[in-house]
Amino acid sequence: MLHGQKIVVVMPAYNAARTLRQTYDEVVAHGIVDRVILVDDASKDETAAMARALPDVEVEVHSQNRGYGANQKTCYRLALAAGADVVIMIHPDYQYTPALIPAMASLVTSGLYPCVLGSRILGGGALRGGMPLWKYVSNRFLTLVENLLLGAKLSEYHTGYRAFSRALLERLPFEENSDDFIFDNQILVQVISLGCPIGEISCPAKYFPEASSIGFAASLRYGLGCLATAIRSRFRRSSK
Repeated sequence: MLHGQKIVVVMPAYNAARTLRQTYDEVVAHGIVDRVILVDDASKDETAAMARALPDVEVEVHSQNRGYGANQKTCYRLALAAGADVVIMIHPDYQYTPALIPAMASLVTSGLYPCVLGSRILGGGALRGGMPLWKYVSNRFLTLVENLLLGAKLSEYHTGYRAFSRALLERLPFEENSDDFIFDNQILVQVISLGCPIGEISCPAKYFPEASSIGFAASLRYGLGCLATAIRSRFRRSSK
């Protein structure tokens, strides 16, 4: 707990057996996390078995691969059902450092921000951590366009390291979002549409073979989906 509020960490997992233990150990090392929930999206490795062997981890396994967005939906449903006051999502592939969990949780429990992002762009962590240049350029371009369309000033929309207050998650219609990667972008657009402030904290990132990543074709579809989401949101606001 932190400031009397229950902290639940959720991990959307797919083939994360090689990095799960290291991520878990650093997540619980802070002593503020009340529960860890891992949702395995029909991995082909031993992710689920390893998760079940970890202390105090709630494990949910999809019988078939349903997609990254569908995985997050399950994560958030289970976290809310577990009585979470703050939900922090971190990938178990160790791309993002769990060392930021206390800081992110504090920004939410203090009431400063109902949503906090671990940004790879602030502080230059993306390129130093090995983000491919084409991904970095795409990230910066999409973020610029989305900020212009949405009237926001985020450093990036595409991080997978996020914290939400319970009150905000309960207001978000996230079940209506895509089951694919575009879910990440859609839920932030929903937060912005509600007029809720979003905090950001500089987050170093690591790119290595075990870290999850999507290829060029999937990234292109994701990018087009981000633009379409932002444009639709802009039109909805303009028509009010």
